[in-house]
Amino acid sequence: MMYASVFILGRLSALGRAELESIYGAAHLEPVGSQAMASDVSPADIDFARLGGAVRVGKVLAQVPTIAWPEIQRFLIQHLPEYLDALPAEGKVKLGLSAFDLAVNTQALLRTGLELKKVCKKSGRSARVVPNENLELSSAQVLHNQLCGEMGVELLLMRSGNQTLLAQTTAVQDINAYAHRDQNRPKRDARVGMLPPKLAQTIVNMAAGPLPPQEDTVVLDPFCGTGVILQEALLMGYGAYGTDLEPRMVDFTRQNLEWLSTHHGATATNPLLEAGDATSHFWTGRFAAVASETYLGRPLSSWPTGTDLREIITTCNIILEKFLRNLGGQLPSGTRLCLAVPAWKSPSDHISHLPLLDHLEEMGYNRVSFEHARNAELVYYRPEQLVARELLVITRK
Repeated sequence: MMYASVFILGRLSALGRAELESIYGAAHLEPVGSQAMASDVSPADIDFARLGGAVRVGKVLAQVPTIAWPEIQRFLIQHLPEYLDALPAEGKVKLGLSAFDLAVNTQALLRTGLELKKVCKKSGRSARVVPNENLELSSAQVLHNQLCGEMGVELLLMRSGNQTLLAQTTAVQDINAYAHRDQNRPKRDARVGMLPPKLAQTIVNMAAGPLPPQEDTVVLDPFCGTGVILQEALLMGYGAYGTDLEPRMVDFTRQNLEWLSTHHGATATNPLLEAGDATSHFWTGRFAAVASETYLGRPLSSWPTGTDLREIITTCNIILEKFLRNLGGQLPSGTRLCLAVPAWKSPSDHISHLPLLDHLEEMGYNRVSFEHARNAELVYYRPEQLVARELLVITRK
């Protein structure tokens, strides 16, 4: 494969790999080390703002035939002037380095940065090097120092077998935009859980896959809550259709989506919203994919006893099975779903799954297998959480 771009993945890299595979297809992707995915898709053809599982995207500059840092440094010193030629002639260069899976420390990165600063000076340019606190600059550092701006250069160096892939960051996850649309929505409800917008994006992408983001390609969320998944679907350009058991939640979603249209310029309009129990509802509107965070069970402040956990799992399993059987009778063959279903992560890191995952074929569904991620890895959690979200990607038989 001829590499054109590279994605730097987030904390739970398997989710990012599966998300990218859902959109671009396995044949256009290749893992690079533990945190990156290379692709033959041009950076110009990547809508990076829609991706939840990747924190950066860059254009590939070179494959350096070594993994030894002194030789990598010599390569950078030799070739930096040609990379600087792409920048405006006037202005101070802002330069950053991030390394992945290479035998280097932050002190060596800093020394390399100072050597590259000398190269800039010899080229008649002033430069400022962003200091590394870690081997990888944070998204906040890249944003704050405008390394994706007109005068910015972040060089990404990642081990790829016995070579080093060199890329330049072209876009970084906009953490400020995520925070704004997450925290400033008029209606929030901690009781029903707080779905992060980045995870909502991943769920939509894994459900819609390569379907074109246009208004008549509608994404259904049968457990819409306060509308986070529908919000992200609308921002991508999809149509939105949401239902929820509680009319109050439907009203919250409506208010949040009206706010989104005013403050974030969502391109699709007039989402269809209605109250309905997902275990028995008949969806009259048309939709092309299903993306949802389903019922996760009651919140837990401490790890439950064995009896309590079995009761929680049984309750969730019954609701989810009823929902899948009800929905299945209304789906055309091939319709794809991505559902965030509950999984329970014990203090010893053992994960308990829903029993229905072993009986999907009996209910008329096929579980999607990914080439670049195992299904067992598709679990979203924070270290302190007891209830995790397992991303279940299935298609109707």
